[in-house]
Amino acid sequence: MDYKNAGVDIEAGYRSVELMKDAVKSTVRPEVLGGIGGFAGAFSLAKIKEMEDPVLLSGTDGCGTKVKLAFLMDKHDTIGIDAVAMCVNDIACSGGEPLFFLDYIACGKNYPEKIAAIVGGVAEGCRQSEAALVGGETAEHPGLMPEDEYDLAGFAVGVVDRKDMITGENIKDGDMLIGIASTGVHSNGFSLVRKVFEMTKESLDTYYDELGKTLGEALIAPTRIYVKALKAVKAAGVTVKGCSHITGGGFYENIPRMLPDGVKAVVKKDSYEVPAIFKLLQKTGDIEEKMMYNTFNMGIGMVLAIDPADKDKVLEALSSTGDTAYVIGEVKAGEKGVELC
Repeated sequence: MDYKNAGVDIEAGYRSVELMKDAVKSTVRPEVLGGIGGFAGAFSLAKIKEMEDPVLLSGTDGCGTKVKLAFLMDKHDTIGIDAVAMCVNDIACSGGEPLFFLDYIACGKNYPEKIAAIVGGVAEGCRQSEAALVGGETAEHPGLMPEDEYDLAGFAVGVVDRKDMITGENIKDGDMLIGIASTGVHSNGFSLVRKVFEMTKESLDTYYDELGKTLGEALIAPTRIYVKALKAVKAAGVTVKGCSHITGGGFYENIPRMLPDGVKAVVKKDSYEVPAIFKLLQKTGDIEEKMMYNTFNMGIGMVLAIDPADKDKVLEALSSTGDTAYVIGEVKAGEKGVELC
């Protein structure tokens, strides 16, 4: 008896590392110390010392049951972008710059090419957010997970000068709400998605005219990373008063998280076109409108609260990063919460 016969293939682990080395190297920042294979990822803080009052920010998350879609479609090269996005977008929400990322993959069996594809997606997410992929772990769990399945999670660390933190504390009546478009469902609500649509290869390969693609292609589209978008707004000289990453809980749970007491967010539903995938979800699943806005991002991945005088600067900055943005509402005096009209 040996470890391989027990279900853990150490040689496959070595092969996985070899296959992912180039992808990992492509994310290296000047602050990264050492190479791949150390017991800990090392990152120099020399530049951080130049800040007046540096504050470290951190975020950890996974892709939820969206990984089930990757299994069914046998497509593993973008799910890593989702894992990175869920962490770095939260850091960007506080005005921070993501510095580095670590991933954790738990699998029933280590298939080196599959693991390398997953990590390739993680590396792409790191490149998009300009964060270094400084380490990770792939753990085989024979007997605990089916051989062809895995789970993926990650952890990011970022930094912001305290004076530049986005706290929401100065949001007031009359401020404007800017919504930045999502790329689809992102990584939230997939437990409901999988109840609405039959999760079979035939169903996912079905082409829908209203989507302009197959159902699977629409659903697996990776989460938009907003790090560069927020950096562009800051570079334009705009102070973002509040920022909300629209994840699990949709509009109703996430937008109030950026609001101080005494104000509410009034969002105009007709201020932008809700993407077809959400309309199809609602119609097919016979889902109440409020539940849609309480579960999904409905086409808006990030909401910013700004001074109305900064509108043109913000829209121009977001356009420069390839993002689509809309004026979706305003802040009004009232009980903290969200009102859709």
